[in-house]
Amino acid sequence: MKPTGGFVVEQAKRRFRAAAETGFVRVTGYRLYGLDGVHKVASGEWIDADSDEAAIEAANEVFRGSECEIWQGTRLVARLDLRRQPSRSG
Repeated sequence: MKPTGGFVVEQAKRRFRAAAETGFVRVTGYRLYGLDGVHKVASGEWIDADSDEAAIEAANEVFRGSECEIWQGTRLVARLDLRRQPSRSG
């Protein structure tokens, strides 16, 4: 499962702006793990992201409606429970 097109486009725009300013693009490899009902790894995705915040945003798109963990190497970046999102009333 991949992030939606809007997320990918926004991330690409930020990278191109950074590259235009510096000539370099800095990205970091993250691993997103989807967790099952007993908190065991059920699936995994490799992603490249500019920052922890961008990786968390990607996890919100990829694992909407489930629990997941985001790792950068041996560092746990975040554990998200996306099952309980507050409902928005208009």
